Amino acid sequence: MMTLKNRISTAAVTTAMVWAAFSAFLTGSAFGASEQFQGRVYAMPNMKPVDSTTLLKPGDLAPDFELPSLAGETVRLSSFRGSKNVVISFVPAAWTPVCSEQWPGYNVLKELFESHDVIVLGITVDNLPTLYAWTEHMGGVWFPVLSDFWPHGEVSKRYGVLRTNGISERALFLVDKQGVIKYIDVHDINERPAVEVLVEEMKGFKK
Repeated sequence: MMTLKNRISTAAVTTAMVWAAFSAFLTGSAFGASEQFQGRVYAMPNMKPVDSTTLLKPGDLAPDFELPSLAGETVRLSSFRGSKNVVISFVPAAWTPVCSEQWPGYNVLKELFESHDVIVLGITVDNLPTLYAWTEHMGGVWFPVLSDFWPHGEVSKRYGVLRTNGISERALFLVDKQGVIKYIDVHDINERPAVEVLVEEMKGFKK
């Protein structure tokens, strides 16, 4: 039987290995995921960092939603109540550089998400065929990818992160097992949110 000391030691080693893998990912090839993205993504110009105002705040009940997924299922946020903490990751658009780094980075940290009972829900306003081609080019992602294409940006609008040009902000909402928002980061759309900050915020799920 594994002792508590051994379990703690094993967890520390696993965490160290995951962070080492993520560090290698950050210093790896262009656009994070792989060299296969070179020349195949749209080089978006810098945009206004934030172009919307969310009225949601930590402590609010996260607005429920239902969206189609790449797996051919309809995913409802409230279906995770009582079983999973949720990280809702809104990204602006498929086939763009920063987005093509952000979600593959969550692949590298899958074990850390799972250790905090977290499921990631990735959302963009792209349609499902576009999201399929993009994620397949990444090599796939472990979490559900959802399309907020039609009615266009309805969920992004409900969360207050739909920009005036019809794409969403780069935003993170951490939602606990009771469906309550614990943390919000409406990020500079031109930059990838720091994973270290996300991991620190996820630790609150275990308190």
